[in-house]
Amino acid sequence: MSVEIYKRGKIWHYRGTIAGRRLRGTCGTPDKKIAQRIAAEAETSSWRRHLDGPGAHVTFAQAAIAYRDAGKSDRFLAAIEDYWKDTPIREITAGAIRQSAKKLYPKAKGATQNRQVIVPTQAIINFASELDWCAPIKVKRFKSATKTKVPATKEWIEAFADQAALDGLPHLAALAYFMFGTGARRGEACALMWRDIDLFAKQAVIHQTKVEDTRIAHIPQAVVVAIANIPSNRKEDEAVFGYASGESVGQVWGNVCKRAGISKLTPHSCRHGFATSMLQAGEDPKTVAACGGWKDVSTVMKHYAHAKADPTVTDVLFDTPVTQGDRSERLSIRNKKENIA
Repeated sequence: MSVEIYKRGKIWHYRGTIAGRRLRGTCGTPDKKIAQRIAAEAETSSWRRHLDGPGAHVTFAQAAIAYRDAGKSDRFLAAIEDYWKDTPIREITAGAIRQSAKKLYPKAKGATQNRQVIVPTQAIINFASELDWCAPIKVKRFKSATKTKVPATKEWIEAFADQAALDGLPHLAALAYFMFGTGARRGEACALMWRDIDLFAKQAVIHQTKVEDTRIAHIPQAVVVAIANIPSNRKEDEAVFGYASGESVGQVWGNVCKRAGISKLTPHSCRHGFATSMLQAGEDPKTVAACGGWKDVSTVMKHYAHAKADPTVTDVLFDTPVTQGDRSERLSIRNKKENIA
């Protein structure tokens, strides 16, 4: 669509799309002929910038290097960079990105192709667009089945930690307590160094790689005790929990669940458990979001708040001391059956 002018009140404005980039502006004049000349000059200038500007010949490899240099996450980038190599980023279309996902991971499900190809590829190109190297891009995700995440509970964490301690893994027990008690992501917890933590002040500095920020988290007493039981020299540059990355936790975590005879929840279920337990304890969503490192309260409610499975909670509408006791007993029995085993 070429640039066109339109009137808003007495003043003319222009709009259009040049090489995939939206062009908008005001002509600043009520004179139509002058407005047409201004719009034409804006269109010419935009094409000149597109064809001869600094981003005219930028390749995907160069964009990826800039992305890494900016401190962005390099997870999944290696395979993507090998695929596109020196392809000019302006030649990469949304359809081509979807096709690359199928070629790189032909047997993977849609969720994996989205996470490991579409999301990071789009992120690199859109980062390049911020540098004025190309137009931003939107890529349609593959359909994927939505799995309901089961949140960890205090009882589940205690059962898991007890088994980990029996297996001679006090650092894993402390890791579970820490993620549940602070809402930290697995990677954030594994990246925690002894210099980031103060057990006497009950505080930890959590580096939130996903949102590129840091937050100071309160450490509940039970978590302090679990961390204090980790045998370590506590050197400043030593990882508190002893794991090089979040991925290295996966196998041993599943084995502990199996030996403990509890539901095989993922480490990320601890973060879900943090949010759900806080909300069900009566804390408001904004406080939960602040304590768990979520910038958007709606994210907490949409993805991390889980409804209680007990339909008898509606008894609260007519509660008496007797019914409160009955409901408390039912919930205790249900928790032992469903949340632990």
